Amino acid sequence: MQPKFKKTYRFAAKTSLYITLCVTLLMSVFLYYFFEIDWQLLSLLTIIIYLTSFILIQFRIERFIYRRVKKIYDDLTLLESTTLSKSSITTDMGTLTQEIDRFARDKKLEIETLKVREQYRKEFFGNVSHELKTPLFTVQGYILTLLDGAMNDEKIREKYLKRASKGVERLSYIVKDLDMITKLEVGDLSLKLVKFDIVELVKNVFEMFEMSASKNKVTLTFDMDYPNPIFVIADKERIQQVLTNLIVNSIKYGNQKGTTEVSIENLIKNKVIVRVTDNGEGIEKANIPRLFERFYRVDKSGARSEGGSGLGLSIVKHIIEAHDEKIYVESEYGVGSEFSFTLEKAK
Repeated sequence: MQPKFKKTYRFAAKTSLYITLCVTLLMSVFLYYFFEIDWQLLSLLTIIIYLTSFILIQFRIERFIYRRVKKIYDDLTLLESTTLSKSSITTDMGTLTQEIDRFARDKKLEIETLKVREQYRKEFFGNVSHELKTPLFTVQGYILTLLDGAMNDEKIREKYLKRASKGVERLSYIVKDLDMITKLEVGDLSLKLVKFDIVELVKNVFEMFEMSASKNKVTLTFDMDYPNPIFVIADKERIQQVLTNLIVNSIKYGNQKGTTEVSIENLIKNKVIVRVTDNGEGIEKANIPRLFERFYRVDKSGARSEGGSGLGLSIVKHIIEAHDEKIYVESEYGVGSEFSFTLEKAK
């Protein structure tokens, strides 16, 4: 859509006024010294000079400046029609300067955003490649070893097949979690909102990982007794996945004889906040802003003593945000971490 072009006459009017004043002053001096001043004739000449100057200047400006200004707007409109087509175009230089400055700022911000996204994209594909390559090469190595003759040894065959199975399981974790994140981002994963007791759900998760916590000598506990149920409205399966990821991380990175504590508090009238706190190794402040990025690792060595896809915290963030809720993290290196998220309280 071609934007409406609005002329301005301020420049021509002011310039014509200056010319008229100068010419009138010169004519008055000339007539005063050489002829008798006819004030009626002088007034008429002043009006004629002003109108003539205005028409000539406005015409020349329209041809020389206005059309060039309009071309600038047309070029900008081609670059970003959604911004400039909504308002009429003015040939006023101040307004044009403001429009171009705003356009330049928007483009600069857009370029900076694209640079950040490009860097993130490179890191993401690098991480995906690394995460897939490690278990894939592991599985391939064990299978090739078996095909080269190791399968004839029953003990080696069984051991290598179990290790290959773990590698395949790791691959399935990565693919499944990537698929879930993609669905959460595009909104294809629908949430089944139901009313349930969050206290009971936490107890169930504790029971699921009681053996794992005992192995790592980590105690799973509430901050206090919760004799009464606390009902919330959310997708029970997804919230269980959130709690699972947070508690598994606290066990994995917790200290020997450490504690993972869950508390449930009323935040406001219709909200509760669930906190998962541990006294583990903690997270350095520099790593916290990127903690929920896919495949981002606090441990730069890249080593993983445990299985998993490396997407747990990213999934947690997406699930909570899919509920239109907030997730927070507070951590002090060497002291411990606290992850908390809000949920809607059932009426």
